[in-house]
Amino acid sequence: MNFSVYRDLLSIVPVRRLLLVGMLARFPHAAAGVLLTLHVVLTLDKGYAAAGAVAALVTIGIAVGAPWRGRRVDNVGLRRALIPSVISEAVIWSVAPHVSYEWLLVLALIGGLFTLPVFSVVRQSLGVLATGDKRRTAFTLDSIATEIVFMGGPAVGAVLATSLSTVVGLTLVGLSTAAAGLFLMWFNPPTRSAATGALPEHDVEAATAAVVTAAPAHLREPAVELAQAAAEQAEAEDPSRGGILHRFSAGFSWVTLSVAVVFVVAAGAGVLLASSDVGIVAMVESTGNPGELGIVFAVWCAASLVGGLVYGAMNRKISPMLLLLGMALLTLPMSLATDTMSLALLSIPGGLLCAPVLSAASERVADLVSEERRGEAMGWYGSALTTGTAIGAPLAGAAIDTIGPASGFAFAGTAAALMVLITLGARALVTRRSARV
Repeated sequence: MNFSVYRDLLSIVPVRRLLLVGMLARFPHAAAGVLLTLHVVLTLDKGYAAAGAVAALVTIGIAVGAPWRGRRVDNVGLRRALIPSVISEAVIWSVAPHVSYEWLLVLALIGGLFTLPVFSVVRQSLGVLATGDKRRTAFTLDSIATEIVFMGGPAVGAVLATSLSTVVGLTLVGLSTAAAGLFLMWFNPPTRSAATGALPEHDVEAATAAVVTAAPAHLREPAVELAQAAAEQAEAEDPSRGGILHRFSAGFSWVTLSVAVVFVVAAGAGVLLASSDVGIVAMVESTGNPGELGIVFAVWCAASLVGGLVYGAMNRKISPMLLLLGMALLTLPMSLATDTMSLALLSIPGGLLCAPVLSAASERVADLVSEERRGEAMGWYGSALTTGTAIGAPLAGAAIDTIGPASGFAFAGTAAALMVLITLGARALVTRRSARV
């Protein structure tokens, strides 16, 4: 392990600034999860399954909107792509706390659709600013920054809900997120490298000439072959050519078996994190001390921070699938907790693998997908993550309402572990069949 890589990366001003902006933009949403749950359970007097349904609709909206937002960033630039998010965040979350549960469901879906795409934008920009092994460290630093935010965000949300009101808390979330979006637009981090933006698209001769001119004399012949192959592939993927089926398949030509496996990891992580999140809220609230939520979230996120620091300093990669399996199995003992402190302590083993799972998956996407499609790919990665969240939150809530708070953690660990094992088996089967052909 080499911890000096953190110092070297943080010495790069754009990287340091991007991580700071990402932290500020994420903080309101870090408080929103707890506020929404407590708003439905305490203010609207509904159950945890109802709260899980609201969270599910938010995440379904995010899952549908993230690829579209990512493509908009790729096509029109960051500033124009963020305008709808800034407006909707300010309006929707100022209105949502004042409506009935039924209207809250509608607004939750719309709010999720136009959520500020902080995750995909930050990861896409880090993929441009950092290359090679530095990407692992950069994505790990972003995961660590996220954990720091989630150490404080839920605690602030719980304090706002219990000392003031969930109505005030959710309104502040919307206004703060809109302000963060304006700050992100002002900063305007790079989402495409200058070299890539300078190359012409779908022009074989121009692309070949550009590469050959830049290549040394003894490498010009292989450079011609590589440039022609790349340009011809881009021309074949031109959505303006061919019929509807051709354009649709060309639009997803970047999706390979390996990319699909990473998306399954993201969905599994979403199931695991959302179920654990609902379980923590239910377990602590059942003790009659909801104000202690911040203790558990702080310990859980601190463990993830430590795990992320260790993983980012490692000199080799670990499969995100194996990391997710380990995290799922280590989450199961949380169901044995009897009070706030025991829950906090039991959250440490699983928490150690949280940041490494997300860092490894993001790094894998950046390695597998070309820069021209990386914004959209990160959007789909975020969609997979939030789809898992949408599945995990209501199912865990239903289990908690039926059996008890401990069942949330049992469901979380078992569901994520089964997703990993089924995916590993399916991948092995596809690989064997491909080998036979």
